[in-house]
Amino acid sequence: MTQNRLPTVLPLPSDSNNFQSDLSGRYRLDRLFATVALIATVTALLVLLLLLVDVLIDGLPRLDWQFLTSYPSRRPAQAGILSPLVGTIWLLVLTALIAVPIGVGAGIFLEEFAAETQLAKLIEINIGNLAAVPSIIYGLLALQVFVRLMEPITGGRSVLSGGLTLSLLVLPIIIVATREALRAVPSSIREAGYALGTTRWQVVRDHVLPMAFPGILTGTILALSRAIGETASLITIGALTFIAFLPPLIPITEGLRSPFTALPIQTYNWISRPQPEFHQNAAAAIIVLLVVLMLMNTTAVYLRNRSQQNRNY
Repeated sequence: MTQNRLPTVLPLPSDSNNFQSDLSGRYRLDRLFATVALIATVTALLVLLLLLVDVLIDGLPRLDWQFLTSYPSRRPAQAGILSPLVGTIWLLVLTALIAVPIGVGAGIFLEEFAAETQLAKLIEINIGNLAAVPSIIYGLLALQVFVRLMEPITGGRSVLSGGLTLSLLVLPIIIVATREALRAVPSSIREAGYALGTTRWQVVRDHVLPMAFPGILTGTILALSRAIGETASLITIGALTFIAFLPPLIPITEGLRSPFTALPIQTYNWISRPQPEFHQNAAAAIIVLLVVLMLMNTTAVYLRNRSQQNRNY
């Protein structure tokens, strides 16, 4: 009879040089990396602060009621930002009305209802890629689709075409932010709802979506903040730089089909001129654009904090 023998385990060579912890060296590298990152952050903030101070010094003396209520002009002292400011508000409202419902709805469907098929994975990959596409590409696409092919509907180079272009630009950002906010909701919330006999839509509508709403609103803020400062895509579709009228509110269809301009485009036009007075006008327009952006962000942050407080109660 043969006896079962245990496998022979050969001892590993005791070579202390194979692995060395070198904790002190790692700590030095960590401190070096933290120092470099801190210097880079402080440098970027200082550059941003210098730019803001320079804009404020140049633009505040020019900022008055006449500047806000006058149309652009070839004379710097008489030029204003009434039509660009109104055009920016039109674009911002249209972008929010178009992109937010579609983006949030698409994010909810892809995250909560769509099956894990190859088509769904392909759509998810494409959405992630579209979020990094340069804005000029969206402008070229919008020029062909919204301005030329859909001219009987949009009116060509109109406010509606600009709103659709910016909506297409920020739509991937809103979809990605919505999906991330929904993923952050604990799965136990969904399981508890299913245990009580509710449908999937009832669970999403009454429990998941309210909890994810602050995150969705944060993504919407970032998306609209990008849209309000876009210039390349609007120039591509033919936004004008000089308009001495406002899009009419009544009838709304005529206003949507009217030519338009925006604050970034007007600022770019003034910056490209050699006269120092136009540069002061551009600085004042930048200040107004920053104020509009801060007001929009403040309103969105207030709504987000309000929803979080209501959820805690």
